[in-house]
Amino acid sequence: MSAPAVLKKLLLPLLLALSLSTPALAIDPPYQRQMERLAEVMGSLYYLQPLCKTGTEDWRAQMSELIALDEPDEDRRQRLAGAFNSGYTGFSRLHRNCTPASREALSRLLFEAQQLARTIHTRFAE
Repeated sequence: MSAPAVLKKLLLPLLLALSLSTPALAIDPPYQRQMERLAEVMGSLYYLQPLCKTGTEDWRAQMSELIALDEPDEDRRQRLAGAFNSGYTGFSRLHRNCTPASREALSRLLFEAQQLARTIHTRFAE
């Protein structure tokens, strides 16, 4: 028997035993990084928009809907919620009043959210 055949004969039972004894690890979808960034941006918008009294979009409700549509496992759901909260917290630490910098950040974040949503939809939607 050749060396590769012997190795294959020894490794196959080992791999089978390992796959049965360890839990399967969830694999993130290819758009996870973009989704986490979108969640962070939406959290930032959730803080800034009422601060500057611009628009009535409920970014928290939009994030909840996005998570529901994506149907992530618990780990991914927690990471998305954490990214949203991180975006909110980050801006709440820096912006107490609506300033020109707040308005500029709001404008840039809205643009980024649109770009991310478009990219995710275009590249990964079925």
